[in-house]
Amino acid sequence: MAARLLPASSDPIRPSGATPLAISLDGETVAGVAGQTIAGVVLASGRLAWRRTSADGRPRGLFCGIGVCFDCIVTVNGERDVRACQRRAADGDVVEIQHDALPEVRP
Repeated sequence: MAARLLPASSDPIRPSGATPLAISLDGETVAGVAGQTIAGVVLASGRLAWRRTSADGRPRGLFCGIGVCFDCIVTVNGERDVRACQRRAADGDVVEIQHDALPEVRP
């Protein structure tokens, strides 16, 4: 079977024009386009980390990108523990970096 080249102008699933959106990330406005995840919008802005580990305060951002790990969790519109790689950004979303202190060990 021979490959068939489809001209771009005839492609029935070509993307439509990008619809811009803006989210607030810790009070800073970050621009993106409809369809991007929150992680995608943040990464496209040039920011690689948006969370710190509880134990050592090490920077974390996107690690697996498929919702298996928890490195990209943020608070979105007051909802905690949202995986930024799984949540599509919506215009006007308020995203906050999430940092939880380690629980105290009782003697």
